[in-house]
Amino acid sequence: MGQVISLQSLKEKLIDIKTQGKKIVFTNGCFDILHIGHVRYLKEAKKFGDILIVGLNSDLSVASLKPFRPIIPEAERAEIIASLEMIDYVVIFNEETPYELIKEVKPDVLVKGGDWKKEDIVGSDLVSKVFSLSYVDGISTTDIIKRILERFSKETT
Repeated sequence: MGQVISLQSLKEKLIDIKTQGKKIVFTNGCFDILHIGHVRYLKEAKKFGDILIVGLNSDLSVASLKPFRPIIPEAERAEIIASLEMIDYVVIFNEETPYELIKEVKPDVLVKGGDWKKEDIVGSDLVSKVFSLSYVDGISTTDIIKRILERFSKETT
């Protein structure tokens, strides 16, 4: 089980982690409504190294990227993600992209979900190993929200 941690605390832990020669994997996202696509991609991401760090978009960051979101507040999203067995650390960031966070973490491997082209992954210029992982068609937070709204509108008419 992982830990929700500040960037400063993470940087202190990374000194020991890197001294031990452990491989650090970084990914990021909003993870607004956790679904099977997220779980599969995070499991796959962990296979690339020893430590999996998730940069989690803050509520402010999500709101700037996606209208009417987030649905789940950042503290709850962070706790949910940290509770997954493959996650080591969760760091919340306020910017629209995790570029500055990636600069600070200096991971060995950078991964994103398969809906991202490798060359479009933020931070790909900072990390030597970058991967776009599998994508589960038809499964996204937006799709889930649409299904809920459709079902709710049918029930209320």
